[in-house]
Amino acid sequence: MIEKHDSQLSVVKQCKMLNVARSSYYKFEKTPVSNDANIVNRIGKIYSKRPAYGSRRIQEIIRRQGTEINRKRVQRLMRTMRIRGVCPKPNLSIAKREHQKYPYIARDNPIIRINQVWSTDITYIKTRFGKVYLVAVIDWHSRLVLAWNISNFMGEEFCVDALQNSLKKGTPMIFNTDQGSQFTGDAFLSVVIDNGIQPSMDGKGRATDNSTIERFWRSVKWEEVYLHEPQSYLELQEMIDNYIKFYNHERPHQSLDYKTPSEVHFDLEKKRFDFDGMPIYTEKELKCVATW
Repeated sequence: MIEKHDSQLSVVKQCKMLNVARSSYYKFEKTPVSNDANIVNRIGKIYSKRPAYGSRRIQEIIRRQGTEINRKRVQRLMRTMRIRGVCPKPNLSIAKREHQKYPYIARDNPIIRINQVWSTDITYIKTRFGKVYLVAVIDWHSRLVLAWNISNFMGEEFCVDALQNSLKKGTPMIFNTDQGSQFTGDAFLSVVIDNGIQPSMDGKGRATDNSTIERFWRSVKWEEVYLHEPQSYLELQEMIDNYIKFYNHERPHQSLDYKTPSEVHFDLEKKRFDFDGMPIYTEKELKCVATW
């Protein structure tokens, strides 16, 4: 509102009329103002690739592109663009009375490092070709998805396969599951115990005991599967594979101070993003992506 070259009112008088400190005005004058149109274009590119992203993650990517921006501005521009991030499953875990149960010890101590606690769970994905069951193993500290598997049936074999694949990448101190029969049977527990791992199980009916992987289920469904609707089993398999690579190596996590799981798991610096919202990998990061 202040006109620097007003012939009738000086800057001093205009500041006084508007109850604005002159020092604030001069500081504002010296600060380069980024063009909203440029930021809108960048938000649009990021959102077109990942419509589940809200203002926090979009802000983080723009910051990594080298532009300092606050969340309120991102929110304002998203409202102007009329866009927003896209945001109870049935009880799949049925226990068997004859199976041995273990106490919930996963959070007896603070989670401060990788391979301290891993956990697994099963969810279902409803598709046009029927229900498909997804199991994944995740590290609690880094949120890195270590292994996953899908199946048309709720047997324990595909859970054991995921467990064995995850153990090729390390060994945790504690492995946490719910009390479902897939995880309390001999086939699964024998692999856990034979590798010197302490079993831990959620309390009955307490989904929050395994909240880390429950949050991942929401992400993979709402950010990928429900947006793109796979047409076949193989397409779903490829979709989940691509999403988990993205989740591990590109998706900033609020709980990780907006680092990605691989940045935390492998102790990497935050990667930068180009103006199209694509990650710029270092040589060390490329090796991690190729391996995981």
